[in-house]
Amino acid sequence: MSVEHVKCLIIGSGPAGYTAAIYAARANMKPVLYQGTQPGGQLTTTNEVENFPGYVDGVTGPEMMIQLQKQAERFDTDVRDGWITKVDFTGPVHKAWVNGDKEIHANTVIISTGASAMYLGLESEQKYLKLGGGVSACAVCDGFFYRNQEVVIVGAGDSACEEAHYLSKLCKKVTMLVRRDEFRASKIMEARVRNTENIEILFNTETEEVLGDGQVVTGVRVVNNKTKETHEIPATGFFVAIGHKPNTDIFKDYLDLDATGYIKNIPGTAKTNVDGVFVSGDAADHVYRQAITAAGTGCMAALDAERYLAASEVFPRDKAGVNSTY
Repeated sequence: MSVEHVKCLIIGSGPAGYTAAIYAARANMKPVLYQGTQPGGQLTTTNEVENFPGYVDGVTGPEMMIQLQKQAERFDTDVRDGWITKVDFTGPVHKAWVNGDKEIHANTVIISTGASAMYLGLESEQKYLKLGGGVSACAVCDGFFYRNQEVVIVGAGDSACEEAHYLSKLCKKVTMLVRRDEFRASKIMEARVRNTENIEILFNTETEEVLGDGQVVTGVRVVNNKTKETHEIPATGFFVAIGHKPNTDIFKDYLDLDATGYIKNIPGTAKTNVDGVFVSGDAADHVYRQAITAAGTGCMAALDAERYLAASEVFPRDKAGVNSTY
């Protein structure tokens, strides 16, 4: 098997990966970026992006990702199809395997694999999610589009309460569906939604179907899991706030992760517990999860990687004795 040796390997695309690539390329690090299983990341499922600075009239998520990719390629980032299926961070030169086959050795690695929103898995939910017609997993991203309208949100934790409260400031009414007979959220977050006049909380309630006209959401059919009674709730937006899963499984044997799988970084930096391995974007961020914050940490990761390379000695051979060639 042939081995390719690079200065900087970027795993994953999206705002974090592409921003890291732009900075790394301009620093002459000759980055190689693998786009992953979802080229462009979560924003490719977002119809309208209106809160990223510089886009006066807004931009679609896919269009924004195409522009970021072109900008990275303009500075000679090597953007490639494929995804990293395995890594080995035990040696001085970090190893990664592409699609389980090609082997790459890198002096620095920037992880920007993101996190995937968890959905209910209903066929109707996925239909309107793909259509961009009223299903969302990010109230901060998309709540603005539902001003003065009625929406439904599913979830019972702190994030769900926070998003419901956020939506309550924009929407006429927010109906919150809680599967059990109690919240999982902290008492202070629970009190906040209970004390908000235009939030209605339905306990022991689950979603049966997201209703729509074939283009956009018009309501939600729910069932009480105690009484088995069903009814329909008029709504133009359906928000899912049942958590995110960071795409970090392949790193768990080498990097410090928190209890839910997010990569731990040294505060104020993009550094991980492994020298030469850096993290950016939603793979480490379970708080903000915005395109602009992901881009910012992508910049941090590239700058940290550049400083790491500058402080290192002349690039060494790896354990296998493969020469570094640049």
